[in-house]
Amino acid sequence: MKSENKVLACVDQSRFADYVADYAAWAARRMEAPLELLHVIDRHPEIGSGTDHSGAIGIDAQEHLLAELSSADEVRARAAREQGRIFLNRLRERALAAGATPVDTRQRYGELQETLVDLESGVRLMVLGRRGVAAEATQRDLGRNVERVVRALHRPILTVTAGFKEPRRAMIAFDGGVVTRRGVERVATSPLLRGLPIHLLMSGKESQDASRQLAWARTRLEAAGFEVTAALVPGDAESVIARAVHEQAIDLLLMGAYSHSPLRALFFGSKTTDLLRLSTLPTILLR
Repeated sequence: MKSENKVLACVDQSRFADYVADYAAWAARRMEAPLELLHVIDRHPEIGSGTDHSGAIGIDAQEHLLAELSSADEVRARAAREQGRIFLNRLRERALAAGATPVDTRQRYGELQETLVDLESGVRLMVLGRRGVAAEATQRDLGRNVERVVRALHRPILTVTAGFKEPRRAMIAFDGGVVTRRGVERVATSPLLRGLPIHLLMSGKESQDASRQLAWARTRLEAAGFEVTAALVPGDAESVIARAVHEQAIDLLLMGAYSHSPLRALFFGSKTTDLLRLSTLPTILLR
């Protein structure tokens, strides 16, 4: 099996890791792809021992202090690696029990975004929790890493929240742009959603061009063997999508993400972020 076809699941030591592993195992099984569970250990040089390191000290004392700090760092690093190894092995057994095979594990020191950028060339689909340790501690409804990671990568990312439910009906939020057209092509050629009914949804004003683009997407998916319903619904995309998810009993959403610059999102907000905050639906984000 080609390495570039693997599913990469990013997990941290929070309660959400089990759900990330469950969805990753489901995706890997559907795609007949290898699964890799990735745990990134963040170095925290700012964490100290609590000892007062200030003031003027002599050369011998300084060397002793450096040796002491180095030894403490080594002990912490060894403990973090071992804790991570045990954590990953448990998730690996969980994924194997769910039918994924083969399942590998990887630990890396560093920063999550940089690590994923470094690894993405070998990945077909990434799976990421929308919350994690940091969000759990602050009760944040969307983890601080999600937007940064999605903006930095070029692979589809399946973002999940709490609780695994095997998807039975999927929806594509289609806008006729390059990103969602590419998403339709990916769905048509991938086994991930094979056999699931697809609801194609386009929001905004009805026009000849919009109707033509929606017809193209429907024809492309039907030619690939999908059962497709399509709708062009006037209104704000966020509201239209939320209503359709409820009315159509959708349990997996696919949509373009963060199409505007971070600066614009800072001042005007982001529809992607708003949707992810409002919904618990597993969502495949396309860039």
